[in-house]
Amino acid sequence: MRWTHTFIPTLKESPADAEILSHKLLLRAGLIRKLTAGLYTFLPLGVRALHKVAQIVREEMDRAGALEVLMPALQPPDIWQQSGRYQSAADVLYKVRDRANKEWVLGPTHEEVITQLAATEISSYRQMPKNFYQIQVKFRDEIRPRFGLMRAKEFMMKDAYSFDVSDDAAQLSYQKMYDAYVRIFQRCGLKAVPVEADTGVIGGKFSHEFMVPAETGENEIACVASGGYAANLEKATSRGPLTPTPGVSTGHAPEKFPTPGVLTIAALAAPPHLVPPHRQLKTLVYLADSRPVLVLVRGDDQLNEPKLAAQLGTDQFRAAEPDEIAAALGAHPGSLGAVAATLKSPDLAVYADAALRGAAGMVTGANEDGFHLRHVDLGRDIRVTRWADLRTVRSGELDVATGQPLTLHRAIEVGHVFKLGTKYSEAMNATFLDEQGRAHPCVMGCYGIGVTRTVQAVIEQSNDRDGILWPKAVAPYTVCITPLNVDPDGPVMPLAETLYAQLQAAGVDVILDDRPERPGVKFKDSELVGFPLRVGLGEKSLARGEVELKPRRGSLVGVRIEEATARILSLLDSLP
Repeated sequence: MRWTHTFIPTLKESPADAEILSHKLLLRAGLIRKLTAGLYTFLPLGVRALHKVAQIVREEMDRAGALEVLMPALQPPDIWQQSGRYQSAADVLYKVRDRANKEWVLGPTHEEVITQLAATEISSYRQMPKNFYQIQVKFRDEIRPRFGLMRAKEFMMKDAYSFDVSDDAAQLSYQKMYDAYVRIFQRCGLKAVPVEADTGVIGGKFSHEFMVPAETGENEIACVASGGYAANLEKATSRGPLTPTPGVSTGHAPEKFPTPGVLTIAALAAPPHLVPPHRQLKTLVYLADSRPVLVLVRGDDQLNEPKLAAQLGTDQFRAAEPDEIAAALGAHPGSLGAVAATLKSPDLAVYADAALRGAAGMVTGANEDGFHLRHVDLGRDIRVTRWADLRTVRSGELDVATGQPLTLHRAIEVGHVFKLGTKYSEAMNATFLDEQGRAHPCVMGCYGIGVTRTVQAVIEQSNDRDGILWPKAVAPYTVCITPLNVDPDGPVMPLAETLYAQLQAAGVDVILDDRPERPGVKFKDSELVGFPLRVGLGEKSLARGEVELKPRRGSLVGVRIEEATARILSLLDSLP
């Protein structure tokens, strides 16, 4: 490709609304342009990078035995109602109506569509295992689209869905996809860390996310330095708080004391009361399927809502409003507690974090505004419905298995693999007959990669002060030939044309910068876009019988003109 024949509108300055470096570089390097919040047009360079990532994904999915299909983006809402996600995923669904006023859903994902296909086309164990995948545009009604392609309303995704006859067989399919994802991200030049993850609104038995460490990432992961354990913060566990939970009873019954104006953990820890946060019980009120439940964590801990959702067994829950709290407990936030003797209803379910087992001598709200209780022993004074890990781990806490300290890091999610089990197949009657003619639900898995997000994640992880550092496999062009004088009758341009033709014949993705621009402009644009190798040709270097090779990640080197093509091909083999 000749630079003058394509469209690369580079920018000297970053647009004001670009928040993170990768978003700025996508815009400055002329890969994308914003239409409106969450919607972007891919320009020629961006399309080439996107296609290269998609091709790597396609090759590895095919290698793993998955079969490519293409499903409709427009979906009937009744299949979402059948799966139960029409309500649970309502906040991300785009709903549109046709000329007959019939409602449709723009697909954010395709579990329902593929399960309906399996329900009609798979009837026997002989037809499995099967794994179907597609690379397609998705639509999600993001409340706050931001960070460019990281959180967009429309994006490209690879989604795959496996169907097996048993849990053991489904585990094999899951492992194939897990291994394929490792290869995909390695080939894209990404350092992606697989971490244990919450299954979220998609549901299922367990899952892993593939995370790219980045300070600008919207996710947080906990891991040990040895690499033996890594999990999304929504899923991460530890041996518990570093400060032990008080476990010695005072021997006294709960005693009410006045705390006027004390509405927070910090206020109770301050004079005159001086109750340390780890001695306080934080009481939270949630509505689960419209019924109030109480949730207890230590005063210095934060509730992890995805962990709570797993214990409640429903995603239809939310934090109660102040008037709903007052109706259930007779008090307002700041004075709430779960001591049985203070509850208006003895039937309220109480979920307590496992770190509170054996807690004694604690302080909690008295369910009377302006009062708290001291000398509270959980085993004696609170009827706990269920103990569970409900807290968010903190940096420095110890890994359950190894005892090594956990560290927290921000990261970008680029892929997610789920073992779904029979959640969708049971709901949508996707069954098969075994050898004895008995019907069973198909055991499913689903596997997603954000293709557009992966492009930006590469840039977020690979850049310097001058621009993008593309890995060779996903660079829009691998080589940029930069003649410093484009006069067709001069000595430089004919050689540039010869090298251009030779590299094209060798199968190299090469762009010839044939613009009549100053050398400094060309060099800066080449660095900004991030071509892995620049070939510089100027009258001074030609007078020495050389051309100059400049790897984007390396130093300038001169090579003899007659050796240039061979040296370029050799150098490309060594580039990351």
